[in-house]
Amino acid sequence: MAIEDESPEVPDSRVEESVICISNVKLRFSEMLVKKQFRCNHSAACSCTKGHLSEEVIFLVFQHLNWNPRLIANLSCVCKWFDDIAKRVLWKEFCRTRAPKMMPDLQSSGSHNVDGNWKALGKLLIYCSGCNEDLFNSIHIPGHFVYRTRFSRTSGKSFLLPQCRSDVLYVSDPCEHLDQGEDSDVGFFRGVFKSFSVSRVKKMLIDREAKFHPTEVCPYCKAKLWNMLQAKMVPRSAGSRLGAYDECVEYYVCLNGHMLGICTLLPLSDSEEASELE
Repeated sequence: MAIEDESPEVPDSRVEESVICISNVKLRFSEMLVKKQFRCNHSAACSCTKGHLSEEVIFLVFQHLNWNPRLIANLSCVCKWFDDIAKRVLWKEFCRTRAPKMMPDLQSSGSHNVDGNWKALGKLLIYCSGCNEDLFNSIHIPGHFVYRTRFSRTSGKSFLLPQCRSDVLYVSDPCEHLDQGEDSDVGFFRGVFKSFSVSRVKKMLIDREAKFHPTEVCPYCKAKLWNMLQAKMVPRSAGSRLGAYDECVEYYVCLNGHMLGICTLLPLSDSEEASELE
């Protein structure tokens, strides 16, 4: 026996409206998914696929934490989306808080970012890279974090040849590692150029056909390194500024303008005499 469909007939106009409404919902939902895939771009197992905290919330949380670098680094390990926020926002605010006078100068050329990236600069502010035998032909001294370091634009002039002193270079005070055997007292220093891509130092390195280090890279941004000593671009004033022996000052500059160097420090009485002569 045949069974007749007793459901009421639906006007064609209402059917068309329902189809259009469903299509709009699907379109809006698909747009949300596309946006989320673009922002997240990680595996389905990641907890972030269930929804993100807004950038404003994350900003306020880390502002309350005073831009703690350890916590920023931990957040970066969660997923690519959090890593992106850390690179664009959190490390930038950390740098601004840690070096409030230095950051506006580095950005005063109009660029919204510094050479390299904010994460690399944040690491440079708080991390002494130490040395290994391949980089400085010296004893191995591991890198370590430092609580506080002073960076000086005035000191940076002492590390530039006279024809390059229109460049802006910030250099740290030496991080002292005392009683290092035959190398006596060793000091490590680091720095950063403003707008290195258009600096006189970079132009001179290229004109002199300076060679990159064959194996080592910048510990802050992983860019290739120029040896300033091999390029004969280390002025005598650098040793005087550091309180070090002139012939025992060596430093590298990377493609992004980060500087790292080593020196053998003079005994305290000798360094005081050197500073008086300077």
